[in-house]
Amino acid sequence: MATRLDRERVVGTALRVLNEVGLEGLTLRRIASELNVQAPALYWHFKNKQELLDEMATAMLRDLVKAERPAGQERGWRELMAEMARGLRRMLLGYRDGAKVFSGTRLTDPSLYASLDAMLRQFVEAGFSLRDAVSGYSTVYNYTVGFTIEEQAVYPMPGERNAQYDLARRAKRMEGQGVPLAQAMGEELFTGFDDRFERGLELILNGIEQSIPRGR
Repeated sequence: MATRLDRERVVGTALRVLNEVGLEGLTLRRIASELNVQAPALYWHFKNKQELLDEMATAMLRDLVKAERPAGQERGWRELMAEMARGLRRMLLGYRDGAKVFSGTRLTDPSLYASLDAMLRQFVEAGFSLRDAVSGYSTVYNYTVGFTIEEQAVYPMPGERNAQYDLARRAKRMEGQGVPLAQAMGEELFTGFDDRFERGLELILNGIEQSIPRGR
């Protein structure tokens, strides 16, 4: 007996195919083939690929929210922001092109806004205006997604390094250009992602703490 085709099954299959072929190779035709159906059958559930990507990103975020510790008084806004950023990066790295899939998508499950609301409340209760709270949150969020997009260009999946980012080849291309610092930058830019992410996050959190006016 054939398994009923529904949105959840399509999304689960799409995420699995994503890890195999990446975002560029992820097509409705490929997903339909994995499901042993014709591509038009998917249009009953998703009007286009972007609508499917929205649902995929929502499923990714739903799993992240389930794994999060609830926001509470025992953790201030800074610790909460750091946990959010680390968890988001970890989740995105769990999928090939995960950050590209996630970037620019629309949340389809309104229940997930509760987690965002709790995080913003920590800012507001610490004395931030809502406007400044949103600026702080979005800065950390955008940093995390952008950083992970660049990280996954080098490592599409953990332990799978893109040969185009070979440091020796990069240094060879730059020989004779009189750019020693830019040449040496490769060792920092394309290695040690965990450490560099933490240092960048620390810089942002320090900036939020020092530059956003707060009235208690």
